[in-house]
Amino acid sequence: MSDEGHRRRQQRLKEKVEARVAAAIETRGILMVFTGNGKGKTTAAFGTVTRAVGHGLKAGVIQFIKGQWANGEKQLLQQHGVEFQVMATGFTWDTQDRISDSAAARDTWLHARRMLEDDSLDLVVLDELTYMVTYDYLPLKDIIAALHQRPTGQTVIITGRACHRELRAMADTVTEMRPVKHAFEAGIQAQRGIDW
Repeated sequence: MSDEGHRRRQQRLKEKVEARVAAAIETRGILMVFTGNGKGKTTAAFGTVTRAVGHGLKAGVIQFIKGQWANGEKQLLQQHGVEFQVMATGFTWDTQDRISDSAAARDTWLHARRMLEDDSLDLVVLDELTYMVTYDYLPLKDIIAALHQRPTGQTVIITGRACHRELRAMADTVTEMRPVKHAFEAGIQAQRGIDW
């Protein structure tokens, strides 16, 4: 392609992008879902928290499923005022105790509700929330109601596999992570600072 042809193509692209930017006039918090079987859902959520904090926004994180092991993102972001509430029972396949896990989920959900009602929080991450719906630890209707009632300017990110269709439908942005290849499947151990 000639330099002139490249310039014309890029000019057309520029005009399309500028038209889309001009058409986006609504300002409000959004609901984002990071789902799918691939790696990177929580990592993408924490990347967004880091970006938000870097711009002076206030964020809170709720972690369902995850245990109390050292978490690099938590260690860094708490130093910058990000509140973390962790279910702390660990993975449900380790506990294998539905009653205890359900109670822990309900207790953690109380913190999530508090954050979803807090208009000082610009961003709330509900990490691994999808499992709480899949395993029927939390009522879907309660989650949907809390999301609808949150402050107008608050953005929420939900992560986890197999996100319920109703949560996907109400989300503004849905990204599905698709696995292509994973080091763990080749027998390589998860690494501190890279995988957790």
